[in-house]
Amino acid sequence: MKASHDSDTAPQKSPMNGGGKNSALAIHAAVKPIHPRLLDLENAAKYLGVSSWTIRDMMDSGTLHRVRLPLEGDRELRKILFDVLDLDHLIDQWKDKNCG
Repeated sequence: MKASHDSDTAPQKSPMNGGGKNSALAIHAAVKPIHPRLLDLENAAKYLGVSSWTIRDMMDSGTLHRVRLPLEGDRELRKILFDVLDLDHLIDQWKDKNCG
């Protein structure tokens, strides 16, 4: 009697055992992208659709607050960072409430 391979018993290729290009795409589709909560000056400006100078002006006027990350020895990270939630809050405030 001949040995046959049933489709139910044949080993299936998966992303873990070398399923090829399509399985690499399946892995990529299954991984959710990470959206950072903190944005640097340039990315905060891009997020709001304004220049980095506008972001600096809003920071200087107190409209937008930077996030300070503490380091050891009473130091802090020098990079200027902004919370996406604060940026979203500004957008909500700026919305024209008079439009239908």
